[in-house]
Amino acid sequence: MAAGGSASRRAQEARRQERLLREQWQAARWQALRWEAASEGEQRVAAQLLILTARGWRLLVDRRWPGTRTANVDMLLVGPGGVFVLDVKNWRSAPEAVDGTLRSAGEPRDAHVAKLLAVTKATESAVASLGMSPVAVQPLMVFAGHSLDAEVGRVRLLGEREVGPVLLSERCRLPPGSVRAVADHLDRVFPEYEGSSVAPDGPVAGAVNGTAAQASVGPVGEPSGSPAVSDGLFDLDSLREAALEEALRGPIEQWMTFLDPDQVSLVRRNWSGPARINGPAGTGKTVVGLHRTAHLARRTTGRVLYVTFAKNLPRVQSTFLRAMSPGVADRVDFRSLHSFAQEFLRESGVPVRLHGDKALTAFNLAWKRVGRSSCLQEIDPSPQYWKEEIDHIIKGRGITSFDEYATVPRRRRRTGLRRAHRHAVWELYEAYESLRDERGVHDFNDVLSLALEEARRRAGQHQYTAVVVDEVQDLTLVGVRLLHTLVGDAPNGLLLVGDGQQAVYPGGFRLADAGIDIRGDRGQVLRTNYRNSKEILEAALTIVADDTFEDIDGLRTPGRRDIDLTYHDGQVTRASRPTRAEHDQALLEALHGLAPSARASAAVLCPSLRAIDHYQRLLERAGIPVCPLEQYDGHPVDAVKIGSYLRAKGLEFKSVYLPEHDAALARPVTADSPSETVDERDELARSQLFVAMTRARDLLWLGSVSR
Repeated sequence: MAAGGSASRRAQEARRQERLLREQWQAARWQALRWEAASEGEQRVAAQLLILTARGWRLLVDRRWPGTRTANVDMLLVGPGGVFVLDVKNWRSAPEAVDGTLRSAGEPRDAHVAKLLAVTKATESAVASLGMSPVAVQPLMVFAGHSLDAEVGRVRLLGEREVGPVLLSERCRLPPGSVRAVADHLDRVFPEYEGSSVAPDGPVAGAVNGTAAQASVGPVGEPSGSPAVSDGLFDLDSLREAALEEALRGPIEQWMTFLDPDQVSLVRRNWSGPARINGPAGTGKTVVGLHRTAHLARRTTGRVLYVTFAKNLPRVQSTFLRAMSPGVADRVDFRSLHSFAQEFLRESGVPVRLHGDKALTAFNLAWKRVGRSSCLQEIDPSPQYWKEEIDHIIKGRGITSFDEYATVPRRRRRTGLRRAHRHAVWELYEAYESLRDERGVHDFNDVLSLALEEARRRAGQHQYTAVVVDEVQDLTLVGVRLLHTLVGDAPNGLLLVGDGQQAVYPGGFRLADAGIDIRGDRGQVLRTNYRNSKEILEAALTIVADDTFEDIDGLRTPGRRDIDLTYHDGQVTRASRPTRAEHDQALLEALHGLAPSARASAAVLCPSLRAIDHYQRLLERAGIPVCPLEQYDGHPVDAVKIGSYLRAKGLEFKSVYLPEHDAALARPVTADSPSETVDERDELARSQLFVAMTRARDLLWLGSVSR
C-alpha cells in the first residue's frame, strides 16, 4: 500500500459520512419539526434519533406502560448497540449530577430517575423472554438545550449534542435480525398510541415526551419545497467522527447480549445469601457470572470483585465486561486469587515476602533431609506428590496441628495413608516450614493465610459489596474462606461459579468446610451445553466417563452426565502418525488450511511447558502467527493462541488443536509402579485433557504418535 493510502481512504470515508449525515440530518429535522406539540429542543433530539433509524435502528415513541392506568414510556430505541430507554427533558435550568443524585436549579430531581429506572426494569422483564441479558438494556435521560455527559447510578445523562455521538459509538451487540425481533416484541409489550412507531425505512410519526403529536406520515426524506432547517446545536463534527468509528469497528460476540431465558433469570435473581452456579462444561457458567457481575455493579454503590485462580483469565474477562457493559467496568476489579491477596496485604501494610523459587529450594532440602528416607517412599518416591500434599491438603486447608491432619479427609486424593505415613508427611511439612522461615520467604499458601487473617481482623471494613468467584473448584479452602470473609452471608454478596468435574489441581474441599451454606434455590445447575457440538462433547466425555468425582457440595457424580445440546455443527479430526515429525507436519498442514481470519479463534493447547515451547517454535518457523495465552487479553488478534490446558480454562475457541493429546494418558505401568498414585495422576490428567477438549466449539483436532 502506498504511503498515506490508509489516511486517504479514511478521509474519503469521513467525507462520505459527512455528506450522508448532513442529508439525513436535514430530512430528520424536517420530520421532527412536524411534531407540532414537541418543543424545539425535543425536536432536535428526535431528529438525531431519526438519523439512527436510517442506520438500522427502530424508534418507538410515546408507548403505553402495561400495568399502569395512565403512565407512558417516552421512547424505546432498539438498534445494533442494544436497547435504550429514553426520557427526554426540556428543563430551563441545567441538570447536574451531584453526589449520585440528579439536581436542577438547586432542587433534587431524583423522582425522574426513579421513574426511568422503573421503566427500564419493565423493559428488562419484557426482553428477558427473548434471552436478552439486562446489560443490553440501558436507561438514558436526554436534556434538550443542554450539553452534558454524566451518570446517576446506572442512568446516563446526556445533552442533545451528546446523544447522537454516544449512541453511534455503542459497540455492535445485535445483528439486524435481532434488532427486528426485539423491536417487534417491545412493540407488542408496550402498545402504541396512534402512530407512535418509527421504522428504519418506514413512515415517521409520533409524539415526544408524552405529548400528543400531530405528525404527517411519510418516508424519512425532505419533501420538495421544504424550508431550510438550521443545524442549531447539532455538532456535525463529533457525530461524523462517531459514525466513522462505527463504520471501521467490527461486532463483538453475540453471547455478550443474549442468554438463555433461564440464564437471564439467574443474572437478575435476588439471593438471600451465598449462591452457587454449577453445571457441566460448555453450559455458560462463566458467561452468566460475567453478566451477573455487570448486573450487580449497576445496582449497588460499592465495588464488585471478580476472582478466578488462573492469572491470565482476569485480563480476558475484564475486556469482555468492558465491551458488553462499559458503564460499570470501572467499578469491577478483576483479579487472580493470589494477586488479590498480595494487593490486599500491601494496602493493609502487612509485609509479604513471596519467593516461589526459594520456597521450592527449601522444600527440596527438606525432602532430602527427612522425606527421601522415610516410609513415604513406599507410597510414592516422587517428591512432587508430597509437595502437593502439603500445598493442597495441609496448607491449602489451613491445618496447623498434626491431630487435625491425622483425621482430615484427603478429598480428591485416592491413595490411602496410614497414621505412620501421615506422621511422616507432618515431619516433612515441619522441616519445610522451618527451612522456609530461615530463608525469610513466603509461598503462595502463606500469602492466602496472611490475607485471611487480615480480612478477619478487618471484618466489616471491606470495600466490596459483592464477590463473584469463577472456577471455584480450583481454589484452596483457605482461598474460599478469604473471599467469603470479604462479604459474609450478605444477600447477593457471594456467588460461586464452577464444576467439580473440571478440577485440574489435586486436593479439594467442601463448601461446608468453609462455613458456606447454600440452601434452596441458591444452588443452581445449568444443564444445556451452548458451546460444543455433539461430536466434540462425546469425544471429551469418553475420556472421563469412568471417573466419578466429588463436587464441592459433597455429592459424588458420575463422569458421564446428562447434558442437553443446542449446538450441532462440529467435527472431530484424529491424526495418528508413526513419528513425531510426521505428526507435527500434519498439525502444520491443518493450521495452514485455516483462513487468516480464522486464526483469531483457533488455539493449540499443550499439557506441559516443554510441549508449549516445542510447538510455539514449530509454528513460528512455519510462518504461522502465534499469541501465547499468557499474553492474550481478550481483544481480537490475528494469531493462533497457544498455551497450556490449565491456562485455557474459562476460554473457548472455534478450533482447538491438541498435539500428542494422549501422551499423558499412556504412562507405562511397571511392577514397581505405585498403582494408587499412578491412578491419581492419570485421573487428574484425564480431567485436564477433558477441559482442553471442551474448549472447542466447531473443530477438535486430536493428534497422536503411534509409538
